[in-house]
Amino acid sequence: MKAGFFHSEITPAVGTHKVGWLRDIVIDHVLDPLFVRVAVFERGPCQAALIQLDTLSIRWSTTNEIRRRIEAKYGFPGEAIMVAATHNHAGPAIANIGDVLRDEIYLEMMINKTVQTFGKAWQKRVPARLGFGRCFEFRVSHNRRTVLRNGLAVTHAPGFNHPAALCVEGPIDPEVAVLAVRDEQGALLGSIVNFACHPVHHGGSTASSGGYPAALAAALKAKGCPETVFLNGACGNISPGNPYLKLSPTMEEIGATLAEDAWGVIENMEFEDAPVVDVASITVEMPVRKPSAREAAGKSKGVQRFIDPDIYERHMPEVLARLRKKPYQPAEVQVIRLGGACLAAIPAEYFTEFGLWIKQKTWPVNTMVVTHANGMLGYLPTETAFRRGGYETTLCDSSRMGPKTGKILAEHAIKLVECLDDY
Repeated sequence: MKAGFFHSEITPAVGTHKVGWLRDIVIDHVLDPLFVRVAVFERGPCQAALIQLDTLSIRWSTTNEIRRRIEAKYGFPGEAIMVAATHNHAGPAIANIGDVLRDEIYLEMMINKTVQTFGKAWQKRVPARLGFGRCFEFRVSHNRRTVLRNGLAVTHAPGFNHPAALCVEGPIDPEVAVLAVRDEQGALLGSIVNFACHPVHHGGSTASSGGYPAALAAALKAKGCPETVFLNGACGNISPGNPYLKLSPTMEEIGATLAEDAWGVIENMEFEDAPVVDVASITVEMPVRKPSAREAAGKSKGVQRFIDPDIYERHMPEVLARLRKKPYQPAEVQVIRLGGACLAAIPAEYFTEFGLWIKQKTWPVNTMVVTHANGMLGYLPTETAFRRGGYETTLCDSSRMGPKTGKILAEHAIKLVECLDDY
């Protein structure tokens, strides 16, 4: 096998609009740089590439444009490329959400830098060995949905300060999964780290930042890992810290904790010389929601309009028009196999229950569930969560798909992993 890594800066300029907080916020200072990070793998005729962007999301059309340009310039098969956003809430406006309009000038720069960075990673590939390992981390994330005694649920505050609070709705996914690559002399070339948690630090401020994924990469570099590609897991209902235990770690603290975890895994990892490299995918048309008048008006059971209810009111006509115009939305499920691990990409803010289910059903394959990848359907809660309500199920431009979508995509991911495990 040959492998190569490279990264390039994609920090937005001061004056760029942010996305991730529904409100229109303009960046007036930069806390730390944003990057595009690329890892490429080749074994014989089989190739695969992972592209990570320090952004909130990646549109399906943008994914396809990145693939098209890479294939045209380098002859690398577009269908073998996974493009994933870290879901960073303190980055540039790469999508239309709430009051925020996407920045087309920034998008073009980002696409160009991504293609260039892929080329550098491809040029740097060398004979390499691959390893996989995992550990578990319980101190930096929590399930943010609280079940109430009336059968409904609320997201974020007031949580257990609610007079009817009963219990946490669901689990977290504590797995820190790590793929690492060494050259033939044993030097560490880079790593791929997979963990499920929203990167929301500095989201509501006027600062630009890469969040805890950027802090993780910096901390691992300081330990001796020159390149880190971070792929977020099924974190749709998972936020940083643990308010139940009064833990509020900074993005730097979360990055340092995960880096310590990942480094411990790498130090004890076994490596193989000729790992399998393979890719499979399927694109399906998924139905959007058919909201009732009460749901569209924000009057149905369990509605929780987050940050500013007026934003929902202003943009609901656009949301309803979009649902009528496009009753189905394409969703690509992609699986990349690297050695004994598979990376299953889902184009959504995916509830953690689905990620755990995919991992369980595909065992003994080591499946890493990657979200916000190759497109964005918005939130995909469980059917139980839809019945209880809460922020993630409340109709808006980032919550518009039908309640069965999450399970259907999980079933496709499981089948693709099974296909690639048939060796």
